[in-house]
Amino acid sequence: VQLQASGGGLVQAGGSLRLSCAASGRSFSSYAMGWFRQAPGKEREFVARISRVGSSTYYADSVKGRFTISRDNAKNTAYLQMNSLRPEDTAVYYCAASYRNYPSAHEYDYWGPGTQVTVSS
Repeated sequence: VQLQASGGGLVQAGGSLRLSCAASGRSFSSYAMGWFRQAPGKEREFVARISRVGSSTYYADSVKGRFTISRDNAKNTAYLQMNSLRPEDTAVYYCAASYRNYPSAHEYDYWGPGTQVTVSS
């Protein structure tokens, strides 16, 4: 499966962005989807994941209550709605796909190129 994230940009603190991850290739509904981010000088960190049919979601504590992951299997797309953005959310955001339905952060099989999110104070 090929993944392409989009929707990043520059936003003021307190603002919102919605990231999209478009998938092509094998059946999108065969994969759990995850979002990760990497800030300059820091390691990549897990942000959120969603199960194959969207019945289960899981979030990092740092984004819980502010970010929402979703998917539309008919459109082969996963989303990350980001509200109440903070400067510390600034990072390159990546989407990833896993054969496992409830993958740990290290169990993703496919990755797309990232999209930059910059939150100004």
